Amino acid sequence: MKRRDFIQIAGLGTIMLTGRAVSAHTLLEPGLDVAVKKRLADAALNAAKSHGATYADVRIGRYLNQYVITRENKVQNIVNTESYGVGVRVIANGCWGFAAIVDAKSEAETARAAEQAVAIAKANSKLMKSPVILAPQKGYGEVSWKTPMTRNAFEVPIQEKVDLLLNVNDAAMKNGANYVNSLLFMVNEQKYFASTDGSYIDQDVHRIWPVFAATAIDPKTGKFETRQSLSAPVGRGYDYLQSNPSDKVTGVTTRYNKGYDMLEDAIAGAQQAKEKLSAKSVEPGKYDLVLDPSHLWLTIHESVGHPLELDRVLGYEANFAGTSFATLDKLKSGNFNYGSKEVHLFADKLQEGSLGAVGWDDEGVKTKQWDLVKDGILVNYQATRDQVHILGENESHGCCYADSWSSVQFQRMPNVSLAPGKTPYSVQDMIKDVKKGIYIVGDGSFSIDQQRYNFQFGGQLFYEIKNGEIVGMLKDVAYQSNTQEFWNSCVKVCDAKDYRLGGSFFDGKGQPSQSSAVSHGSSTARFNGVNVINTARKIG
Repeated sequence: MKRRDFIQIAGLGTIMLTGRAVSAHTLLEPGLDVAVKKRLADAALNAAKSHGATYADVRIGRYLNQYVITRENKVQNIVNTESYGVGVRVIANGCWGFAAIVDAKSEAETARAAEQAVAIAKANSKLMKSPVILAPQKGYGEVSWKTPMTRNAFEVPIQEKVDLLLNVNDAAMKNGANYVNSLLFMVNEQKYFASTDGSYIDQDVHRIWPVFAATAIDPKTGKFETRQSLSAPVGRGYDYLQSNPSDKVTGVTTRYNKGYDMLEDAIAGAQQAKEKLSAKSVEPGKYDLVLDPSHLWLTIHESVGHPLELDRVLGYEANFAGTSFATLDKLKSGNFNYGSKEVHLFADKLQEGSLGAVGWDDEGVKTKQWDLVKDGILVNYQATRDQVHILGENESHGCCYADSWSSVQFQRMPNVSLAPGKTPYSVQDMIKDVKKGIYIVGDGSFSIDQQRYNFQFGGQLFYEIKNGEIVGMLKDVAYQSNTQEFWNSCVKVCDAKDYRLGGSFFDGKGQPSQSSAVSHGSSTARFNGVNVINTARKIG
């Protein structure tokens, strides 16, 4: 089948991943008018109050997803999905209740969902140990927020997206890759929130993630190496893929700040996958690590983001690698050294282009920024309206999220980032200061224990540093440490000119599992005396 024929057919009928399968043109149709959403929401809020709820919120959501998947010179799949419905959450008799209804179009339907939520709350209250305590929250009236962008990815023709990916694949193959696959993930969350606090919040959230994997094979040995793309998933439109040369900083490998040149990265990726075949296998031992933001984001995510979720700290959440070592007594001590004095870690849902950026969270709290670790000392966690009283606070952190109208919103990680150094200091300066070290670019496999403490991280590219110079590529590298030891080994962070975002497009949590997207920013940072192992060595 010809490529263009496939695109035309795939655009008319597609495979469903979540929600319902829809045709490509349906994705461009507008959702419900804001006035209609308000009527539906008011019907639910009034019904909830009349049946005994002391608080209620309504989320009317339309969720669009598009995935374009290719391999070498073939289109493997084009997936379009749409999901629409209404979720109602209430407090009655001091207890939470939740109900949701698919494709709700009438006030009678949303009112019935509210009545059901109240009935569930009252039933749950019979088993309640203590009532829900909500932090106070002012109403914002009718407000809106939209992801800043110049081009909506869902309005870009499928042909253009496929051409981009196949050109990427072709460039990788011409530059040494034996196999290559590439994908575009695109998400649009159209979310309307209303509550008895007096908020009516309309948000249009967009995310995009271009990704590829280039694999090179040694024909003599049959061994292979792969280099994944160094793209960061972002909260932006298709303009992310229309990079400007001024956005780029050239180092050992090309790094991207504002825009992403997928074609250029594919060429470099294929060449580097081939180079990895002849790279020297690392000698285990202690090294000073220079960690690029394209790598460090994942270490931040696993060793800072998740363990400082208050529900994990309290033991309310233990799915996906357990609870947390960072217990309340460590915060209350006021002097727990999470890291060195160079380490300033903050949470936010504000950074433009980040995956977590929104105007308000999923319980109507205006988003903000706050410190988690300041000058190396643990100073706070991530909490929602019904949690902050445990910390002695009376204002939510604004990090509540649900991945669907049909899911109950709960505490999800905001962007968690390492602040850049305050004095001018470049990556080149950092490398010059290292006698025996490894420069690591890109994220790889990892493992972490059930307290988010002991861990091991790999990467994509590894370069040996000797006496202030990069002397060649390494492979089979992973480093081992524990969270407190690792962050206390941080001796230097590059300045804000090097600051970049990485992130997770599909971060799982909870049971039933929900998926969210979150960014983690940093500049390149140096960690001294970290234990490095050789992942290719066999035991015995």
